[in-house]
Amino acid sequence: MLSAVVFAALVGVTERPNVVVILADDLAWNDLEQPQHATPHLDRFAAQSCRFTQAYAAAPICSASRAALLTGRSPARLHFEFVTKAEPGSQPIRGTDLQAPPYTLDLPESETTVAELLREGGYATALVGKWHLNRHHGGYLRWHPERGPMQHGFDVAVQTFGSHPYGRKRTDEPAPLRDGAFPKDELTERACEFVRSRADSDQPFFLLVSHYFVHTPVRSTVDWLERDIRRQFPDLDSKRVQYAVFVRQLDHLVGQLLAALDDAGVADDTLVLFTSDNGGDPRFVDHGPLRGHKWSLYEGGIRVPWLVRWPGVVQAGATQSSVVVGTDLLPTLAELAGVALPARPLDGVSIVPLLRDSDATLPPRTVLWSFPYYHPELEDAAAIEEAGVNDGRVPFLEPHAAVRVTGDPSQPDRKLLHFFESQRTEGYVFDESGFVDETQPLHWNEAERQAATEVLFTQLHEHSARLPQPRSRKQQPAAEAR
Repeated sequence: MLSAVVFAALVGVTERPNVVVILADDLAWNDLEQPQHATPHLDRFAAQSCRFTQAYAAAPICSASRAALLTGRSPARLHFEFVTKAEPGSQPIRGTDLQAPPYTLDLPESETTVAELLREGGYATALVGKWHLNRHHGGYLRWHPERGPMQHGFDVAVQTFGSHPYGRKRTDEPAPLRDGAFPKDELTERACEFVRSRADSDQPFFLLVSHYFVHTPVRSTVDWLERDIRRQFPDLDSKRVQYAVFVRQLDHLVGQLLAALDDAGVADDTLVLFTSDNGGDPRFVDHGPLRGHKWSLYEGGIRVPWLVRWPGVVQAGATQSSVVVGTDLLPTLAELAGVALPARPLDGVSIVPLLRDSDATLPPRTVLWSFPYYHPELEDAAAIEEAGVNDGRVPFLEPHAAVRVTGDPSQPDRKLLHFFESQRTEGYVFDESGFVDETQPLHWNEAERQAATEVLFTQLHEHSARLPQPRSRKQQPAAEAR
């Protein structure tokens, strides 16, 4: 195998930036545009960045999206389409017509992550915060000592919930803060410590800062900020006030990290990507005019913010309308670091041309999403519902899959969704701006519907996707299986 230095020379790599990926949890595609979510630090960062207007998570749910982000492989190909659990099993929902695939508990060590590639290329690697890619160990979301980030390419791995409520009990709330102050956040402090430790080093670094904000439980402790938001937005209900505090708290933490890059003198040599792992929770945020939310494959469930800053290379204030996906991270950073890609099928593509030229485009591509599970997980199946627009609830959704065919200049982008229990296939067409109205499906005759379904199932087959299987009512899970 070629050394990283030799390979970099062969492909003409002259710039090997530091890389910081800031991954928010459940931040909706439009959360940074809501007036109650004042985000001065991220607004400043966005002005220095290229904003990707059609960016997608690889899945509508946490673990699957994160696995794809790190490996460049779709959740369908990874067979990692749901969140991790504590023990093996499958969905114990009585009354469903389909049996979802077994849970995936751990990211296999056989998978190659972007951290492993960059470390082989001479990078120092670190992760601070949420992992969620192994079975829970010693508590919810805790890392397994033999299946955690240090087994997947990270030299430094810091397990902390920071100031998020995951890290405390309801009966253990912190003391009130003075006006203008935010809670101490170990997650951000440790990330800043790592950045400062690289100030005098010639070795490039890769840092993944994986936040728990703005995931539930949405329970604010910043009383002064909550009062300010209630005063400014008196019609906002209590849940959304608390959520607005969370978004502003995330902004504050991102600001601290960006300041650490400046203080360490490495900001100009660092590519920073800010994004989210999936769409937002419909109980706290509206996704309109897009349909759907976290857990669904309508646009609201998989569109995410995506901001990239790289001084001197990425045009500040530019926008890019090419479709990009979380799986694109690995091939992109591999190209920038001058390291060879793993010898296995990847679903991401390098977006380096888009970073260097905001007017560039990508070749045509077809992107697959597969979510072969029911949600939410109930004791007994409810009536299948549909995800709407700004409906403020969590409907009971059936297993489904989607593809987007994009980048063909001879025809508009199109999207297909297939629902496995009801056996219906829906089709939609994007306008030139990248907007799609998923409340108005295409009217198909039977031949057109079958042709569209075949396109989607061809992709599922190419990814070796696991599909939900029919089962008889006599095969329902027993009560003790719950």
